[in-house]
Amino acid sequence: MELVQSRIVTDAVEKMATFYSALVGVSVIPNEYYVEVPTGSMSIGFSKPRFTEEHSTRSACPGGLGANRGESILDFAVADVDDEYRRVDALGVDWVLLPVTQPWGKRSMIFRDPEGHLVNVFSRPEMEDQ
Repeated sequence: MELVQSRIVTDAVEKMATFYSALVGVSVIPNEYYVEVPTGSMSIGFSKPRFTEEHSTRSACPGGLGANRGESILDFAVADVDDEYRRVDALGVDWVLLPVTQPWGKRSMIFRDPEGHLVNVFSRPEMEDQ
């Protein structure tokens, strides 16, 4: 499991992405919904509070993530979400989203850590082929 992104939930996606891209010295194409700012092997992501719910199927996350402005989401990349599900489930986490394939092709699952922070674990289609 590799931490690939720390994502900040904000209403000011463009403003935050512009600031952090200037801070780390990279160029990004800002928009008002979701932006990733590369920082080497990781990135800082910015998304609106309802971005994931608006861009996923209702069946994928019917209750919504419950991410509020100012919260962070840790994004971990893995080779196989379903294999990790069994391991993570044994930790007794509070599930928000059981493993599902998102419309954009990533397979993901979301849970809350013991303090209530959101953790997104995903695999890209190309990662699953490895």
